[in-house]
Amino acid sequence: MKTIGLIGGMSWESSIEYYRIINETTKAKLGGLHSAKSVMYSVDFAEIEALQHQDRWHDAAELMIDAAQRVERAGADFVVLCTNTMHKLADAMQAELRIPLLHIADATGDRIRQTKLGTIGLLGTRFTMEQDFYRGRLVDRHGLQVVVPEEGDRDLVHHVIYNELCLGVIN
Repeated sequence: MKTIGLIGGMSWESSIEYYRIINETTKAKLGGLHSAKSVMYSVDFAEIEALQHQDRWHDAAELMIDAAQRVERAGADFVVLCTNTMHKLADAMQAELRIPLLHIADATGDRIRQTKLGTIGLLGTRFTMEQDFYRGRLVDRHGLQVVVPEEGDRDLVHHVIYNELCLGVIN
């Protein structure tokens, strides 16, 4: 069994879901008391969120590269980011690692292609919906048409993610 390197904390609410689903899947496939071998490094999301909204992605990349190298040194065989938005920095992170970083858009695109869907809706932070690091990858590598909400609705989704979901508020 390979060891999964998880980079979490963005938010820790979503990190819990990644950890839970990974272990439920492992148990379902292997049975009994099996759980996934994993190491997790959790960042302080307040630092990351501030850098995101100040457009200081280079500084955020330094923090994320450090986190990825920490899970690599801890024995991870590959890295998973427990967030969508920080995949904006996936290429910069991968360039500093000896192990693969699995890109969520590739896993998502592969799964969508299995369903034979060609057009999908994308919800996420403004960064995820408006920039090409996620949507462009779905289009270019997976041949999907990607639709995002109108600007006002994107604002609402972004607000709900940061001000409700990341705080554990589900309305």
